[in-house]
Amino acid sequence: MTASPPPVDRGPAPPLRRRSRARRALVLATAGLLAAGGVGALSDTAHAATTLGSAAAAQGRYFGTAVAAGHLGESAYAATLDREFTSVTPENEMKWDAVEPNRNSFSFGQADQIVGHAQSKGMKIRGHTLVWHSQLPGWVSGLGASDLRSAMNNHITQVMQHYKGKIHSWDVVNEAFQDGSSGARRSSPFQDRLGNGFIEEAFRTARTADPAAKLCYNDYNTDGVNAKSNAVYNMVKDFKSRGVPIDCVGFQSHFNSASPVPSDYRANLQRFADLGVDVQITELDIEGSGSSQATSYGNVVKACLGVSRCTGITVWGITDKYSWRSSGTPLLFDGNYAAKPAYDAVISALGGTGGGGGGGSATCSVSYTTTAQWNGGFNGQVTVTAGSTAITGWTATVTVTPPQKVSATWNGSPTWDSSGNVMTMRPNGNGSLAAGASTSFGFTVMTNGNTSPPLLGSCTAS
Repeated sequence: MTASPPPVDRGPAPPLRRRSRARRALVLATAGLLAAGGVGALSDTAHAATTLGSAAAAQGRYFGTAVAAGHLGESAYAATLDREFTSVTPENEMKWDAVEPNRNSFSFGQADQIVGHAQSKGMKIRGHTLVWHSQLPGWVSGLGASDLRSAMNNHITQVMQHYKGKIHSWDVVNEAFQDGSSGARRSSPFQDRLGNGFIEEAFRTARTADPAAKLCYNDYNTDGVNAKSNAVYNMVKDFKSRGVPIDCVGFQSHFNSASPVPSDYRANLQRFADLGVDVQITELDIEGSGSSQATSYGNVVKACLGVSRCTGITVWGITDKYSWRSSGTPLLFDGNYAAKPAYDAVISALGGTGGGGGGGSATCSVSYTTTAQWNGGFNGQVTVTAGSTAITGWTATVTVTPPQKVSATWNGSPTWDSSGNVMTMRPNGNGSLAAGASTSFGFTVMTNGNTSPPLLGSCTAS
């Protein structure tokens, strides 16, 4: 963890778990946010940047990071966060000891700071975590069964209702299974006093508290097929068969040389997805450096892209210097916020233009123009221009700010991310362009009271 309580020991297994940050110093200019305002057509142009978030959005996924409220005042930290990521997870600020230190007395200040920052930048927010055996205030552990059940359900309800409509996915229950070969539940106040049913009860309470939020079970050392992941799999299968509300499973994915990315990582993600839940990589960090670390990061990203229900990736922190595993330099940015080879490997795996990858110099850029505007909506046009060599295809992303909605498109084939706010546009017969040549696509935005300009993401050429 960062600058907060030290990471709790996860037992003897080398795979570790939690808290860190990321970096990136050189990144092309900020993605083109333009447009809007005034009467008639406005014209403004910016070349799309290639960032973790925009490259992932082009693949219909988010790319997030864990964030500590105490570092948001550091300019390089905030700038890297704002430029690179499209989702945030509070590191410690939403845990039980932080938000309910005394029974039924809630303190949301630091968590609200992170949520407010993320919302101001149009980022998604993952809630972490509602029910966990660790970082509990002392009063919880002293409760009897009846009081504990009441306290658990009240905690879930109060926290989720405070953030209702703001959190994309919640880690409802975290790390409830033991390591090792038993597949047993972990001893905790909840398990010991409420029994196996506490997990189901937590999920049912969470669904009532915020029906729109995705409800996740999250754990570590479940990245490959093993006794622990089998136990989680069987629980999820049982929940789905009985209508217990569960929408997603989080795989923390803390790796090092003693616990590398498993060879069956993608297959394991896929078997959970086949149960009818989304899968999310929730706390990714990989100790190491250089090409070895880069290869591992690239393999994780490719595994996620290979599973259609893998909706996003979160790295546990922005910069190595604040990682809970800082001595292992496990993140994408070093202590000076310079991007590491692992960063380029991630961009390359996502199909962006920042990481090497064969193919020469096929590039494209995008620019935006508002072509018409009226009370309640506007038409936008994105121009796609090939670089110094001819291209045979392109992909561009456009993000609108809720409650805006795109009501019509033309000259392209759109797909959408799960939020409905990020549109990925591909050619519709206009993919081949000579060097320096351009084409365009258009769309209508219904503002629904929000006139913010759209945001251009990456342009990826083939």
